[in-house]
Amino acid sequence: MQIDINSDIGEGVGNDEAMLAVATSVNIACGFHAGDPGLMRKIATQAHARGVGIGAHPSYRDLAGFGRQPMPGLSASEIENLVAYQTGALCAVASLAGHKVTHVKAHGALSNAACADAMIAKAIATAVKAVDPGLAFMVLPHTELARAADHTGLRPIHEIYADRAYQDDAQLLPRSQNGAVLHDAGEIAQRVLRMVRGQSIIAASGKTIATPVDSVCVHGDTPGAVEIAKTVRSVLEQGGVTISPFSSRP
Repeated sequence: MQIDINSDIGEGVGNDEAMLAVATSVNIACGFHAGDPGLMRKIATQAHARGVGIGAHPSYRDLAGFGRQPMPGLSASEIENLVAYQTGALCAVASLAGHKVTHVKAHGALSNAACADAMIAKAIATAVKAVDPGLAFMVLPHTELARAADHTGLRPIHEIYADRAYQDDAQLLPRSQNGAVLHDAGEIAQRVLRMVRGQSIIAASGKTIATPVDSVCVHGDTPGAVEIAKTVRSVLEQGGVTISPFSSRP
């Protein structure tokens, strides 16, 4: 069994270099919620040297709110524009580092909205395919994002979150609710191992929901993120799971 570990970095929080030593794929902020061209190039260069895959992490244009403020009312073309713009920017900057972008993963409020709204999900997927139909689309299982990947013919990379709690419908427990973000590295790692082995999501209630699991995300801005990532990787490897970039697999 093989699994990818991904992390959102280049956001000006957390320890990017430490996460690059643990993750096999990283999602790089493209300037709309965090990051800038210099940081994007630095991370692409470091990732290339370590053999770590890189993806674009587009968001709403929301520097003040870190991309977590809902922005209802945008048209499909407006969403396509902002996703294509950010994805294309990273592709261009990564070329300066001799690296190639392999995937796209929506960030924050944009991702949350797209999980439930088919129009938004389709607009994101349409933009990704227009930039490069060979890009993979990192999505949350059982969401409109996952369905949009299938409908547009993009390769879906189904991810689970190591440090977030789930509801019984396989959706993330909102951050506004107690227990939404998990912190105990040992408990997190054991839960991840069970989900990877079982190809399922384990909800906070204990319910299991069958799903493909291609990648495990550890948020770079979670307190103790590096310790959590290291523990997750160690427990998975001890459990007989091979850690490798999804981009290295057919």
